Amino acid sequence: MIASGIVTRAAAAFVLIGCLASCSGQKDPGFQGWVEADMIFVSPDESGRVVSLRVREGDEVKEGQTLYAVDDDLQQADLNQNKASLANAQQIYDRALSLSKTGSGTQANLDSALATLRVAQARVVTSETRLNRRRMAAPISGMVQQIYFREGETVPAQRPVVSILPPGNMKVRFFVPETVLAKLKIGQQVRVTCDGCVADLSAKIYFIATQAEYTPPVIYSQDERSKLVYLIQARPEKPDDLRVGQPVSVFLNGGSP
Repeated sequence: MIASGIVTRAAAAFVLIGCLASCSGQKDPGFQGWVEADMIFVSPDESGRVVSLRVREGDEVKEGQTLYAVDDDLQQADLNQNKASLANAQQIYDRALSLSKTGSGTQANLDSALATLRVAQARVVTSETRLNRRRMAAPISGMVQQIYFREGETVPAQRPVVSILPPGNMKVRFFVPETVLAKLKIGQQVRVTCDGCVADLSAKIYFIATQAEYTPPVIYSQDERSKLVYLIQARPEKPDDLRVGQPVSVFLNGGSP
């Protein structure tokens, strides 16, 4: 679900171990990581053909802005049918109510007519909802990252047509050895560097894994325990200065390369 495509967790663990071995003489050698993002995928509830696409990749969209529309012929027909059923149910109820007031009808008939009317009303509301959802709006503000289906193409139900990246959903992922865990805490600020990036990038830790990403087989000796690494995730304070998939270095306590 999340755009990554950089390295697997196991591969990242081995890269980190190599880096730690070569930089063991430094006070804060830094940790290798990369930038990822939690995308928002906008999908239709039901399958259909895309008839209108109002955004392009890279567009900034606001919450509530129309993104695309899917053909709604079947949903409109269903709504028309349910509206006709509602009109008929309303007539039956009105007649039953009138008869009940004059004493010619029974309470049972009135209750049955009322129940039928309420079911018909609920079906109309459902049909209207299905119809309205053929025109998809942005659930959140952000940048359009990818378009998966174009105008004229048929999209299956629950398959995304557009993905959006809200600025707050960028994250830096890196690994630390077991010996460093005690120095980290939620909310802690770390420094982030990358090739060509501005000099004052920072991020705040919001996730510290409780399980190791790489575990040596069988028995943990003292040497093998040093190979255990844990995933750390941090939110960058200037997400616009980073790009998804970008390799970065993370430093604790203001350290430098």
